[in-house]
Order: sequence, then structure tokens, then C-alpha cells
Amino acid sequence: MADARIPQRGGAAVADVLRWLPGTGLSTLIALAATFVSTLHGGPQLLYALFFGIAFNYLSHEPRTRPGIEFCSRTLLRLGVGLLGARITGSQIASLGWVSAIVVVVGVLTTLGLGLLLARRFGLTRAQGVLSGGAVAICGASAALAIAAVLPREKDGARFTLMVVVTVTVMSTLAMVLYPLVARALDLPPALAGLFIGGTIHDVAQVVGAGYTLGPEAGDIATVVKLFRVAMLALVVVVVAAAFKRARERAETEHAGGRVVAKQPLVPWFLWLFAAMVVLNSLGAVPAALQQGLNAVSRACLVVAIAALGMKTSFMQLARAGWRPLALILVETVWLAALVLASAFFLR
Repeated sequence: MADARIPQRGGAAVADVLRWLPGTGLSTLIALAATFVSTLHGGPQLLYALFFGIAFNYLSHEPRTRPGIEFCSRTLLRLGVGLLGARITGSQIASLGWVSAIVVVVGVLTTLGLGLLLARRFGLTRAQGVLSGGAVAICGASAALAIAAVLPREKDGARFTLMVVVTVTVMSTLAMVLYPLVARALDLPPALAGLFIGGTIHDVAQVVGAGYTLGPEAGDIATVVKLFRVAMLALVVVVVAAAFKRARERAETEHAGGRVVAKQPLVPWFLWLFAAMVVLNSLGAVPAALQQGLNAVSRACLVVAIAALGMKTSFMQLARAGWRPLALILVETVWLAALVLASAFFLR
């Protein structure tokens, strides 16, 4: 009888896809439900996806769905972060001006440093300090997920990451309401109000919402400032990956039961994708329609990944994270807001 078997490589790829299908389909369904509720009633889409996912935590232990959940929480997450680069162009960053750029850079670096410093005081690890500081300093949940992807595996790593996602999303939503009131009360001109809003609020969507409540000029500036913070994500993740490279390889070896694993690349593949998207977008090689499509795909990947991460934890696990992550992110948020606001007053 003729051998009609699929070639080994192709067969393995098909087998992987078939193993991923149930968990991926489930994660996608939860993401669609979160999107529907967010569209119908308002509120943060990522937070809904996280909580809906947690409600199905038991399925992460089911052999049929577990491979797909792992695929979504790791590979699909990295793809979503890589495609974030489609939002950014070099001209947007250049339009900021060097003074505003310095304020943003100082805000990002000092917030990361504060996270490292306070993590030790709160009895948390260096990795947890970097993760919380990066989430607050750069772009909220997206930054938390990107940085977590290059940190070493820790016992409570997934739980802490989800706690950071929950906290920064809630704080970003509160900031979207409160910060425009602060800008109006202090009578900040549109340029400085945009710098304050874009330089402090965690999530891109909340920056846009808060910025344009203060007028089109403030909204435009806030959006560009925020995109500059997002552009810094690639550099921060490269530095974090280099700093934790040995610890990550050691953790991967332990996770593999002592079996030696391949060395981890200094620059993960999704950061190359991020950089390529920024370059292509800056050269005008990405049409507007395609750019919008890539942004939508990026957002969809992140929502599905959050749903999968939610299924990998439980409300009890989140509760066991305690008050320390909340306090750490609150202090970092207040620090960043105070620093950028003080800079706005100095520039008046």
C-alpha cells in the first residue's frame, strides 16, 4: 500500500493547529463577548475580557482547551504587541519638540526606577517592580503584557501580571474622568493640557477620550505624546530582556525539568515586527486602510490574549496578590502625574 502519510513537518504543524483550535476558539468567544458588552454598555474592553476569562478558569486545566489557551496567552499576545507599531510614525514623534520629548522620557525612566525601588520596599521582586513601572510609564495593559513576555517565569508571575492589568486599567479609566477636570481647574493651555493627558494616562483609548474632551488641539497633542510613550515600549522591552536574559534562561531550564533549552534571543521576534511596522509606517508604505486594519488586528489579538490569561487565573489567586501591587501602581501613577503636571507649570 502506498504511504499516504502527511510529511513530518506538515503533519506536526497541522497537529499543532488542531490542538490549539478548542482553546483558541474559546478565548476568541470570550473576547467577542467582552467586546459586545463594552460596545453596548461602555467600559474597558480589556477588563471585561479579563473578568470573563477568570469566570472560565476551570477550562485552563482541561486537556482539550489548555494548548490553545497557552497559544493565545503567549504567541497571540506577542503578535498583538508587535502590530502596535502600525500606529506610530517618525514624523509624529518629531512633531513633539525636544522639550516635550524630554519630559516624557524623564517620566518613563523615573517611573521605572521608582517601580524598582518600591518593589524592594514592598517585598516584591525586581521583575515585578519593572513590570508595574513599565505598565504605568508606557501604555498600561499592553506594556504590562509586552514586558511580562520577556521576564523570567516566576511562581506568581501570571497572577501579578493580571493584577497589574486590572489595576492600571481601572486607574486609567478613573484618570480619563479626573485628569481633564484637573487640567481645566488649573487653566492649562491646550498644548500643556495635551502634554499632561498624553504623558500620564496609561491606555491609548483613555488618552484619546480624555484629550478630546478638552478640545481638538489638546486631543491631537495628547495622542501624539501618548504614541511617543508607546514607541518607547520597544526600547524598554529590549533593555528589560537584556537585563533578565540569564534569569529567563535559567527559569526556562527549570520549567523544562532540567533539560537544556535554546538560548533566548536578546531581541524577541515581536519587537522586530514592532520596529518594522514603525519604519514602514514612517515611509508611507502602509496605506491608511491597511493601518486601520492592522490596529484592529493588534487590538483583537490583545483582547483574546487577555481572555486567555484570565482563564489561567482565578479570583482567589487575584485576591492572594494582596495590597502590595495596588499600592505600588498607585504610588507610581501619582508620581508620574505630579512630575508631568509640574513640568507643564514650569513650561507655562
